[in-house]
Amino acid sequence: MATTFTISELAKEFDLTTRAIRFYEDMGLISPSRNEPGGRVRVYTNRDRTRLRLTLRAKRLGLSLTEAKDIIDMYDSPRDTSAQLNKFIDVLSVHRKQLEIQLQEIQANLVEVKQHEREARALLNKNTKVRV
Repeated sequence: MATTFTISELAKEFDLTTRAIRFYEDMGLISPSRNEPGGRVRVYTNRDRTRLRLTLRAKRLGLSLTEAKDIIDMYDSPRDTSAQLNKFIDVLSVHRKQLEIQLQEIQANLVEVKQHEREARALLNKNTKVRV
């Protein structure tokens, strides 16, 4: 596996736009080095690639980029695994509770939609029978 990557290579690998990768860079989630005079060419390391993968995983879990950055940054600090895991558990717990509330709201909304659908079908059937 390559030890460095271009922005185009990462974009292709993770099915992202280069603009999205630059946004993650602006957010401090990845920090490529710059080559050639003027620093126009970004060079990403395996560390950047891993951080990008973790960022995308956090996004899939529904975490904010700030939450993702806080968790990912902990792995750059001295290895106190219990503190890192506790922080991760705390963030996931809060997120899980938010998702459970959203799920309850969606389930209640579905019950209401189904009721309206039954009522509309009943009215339609009633009107159809009256016309015949």
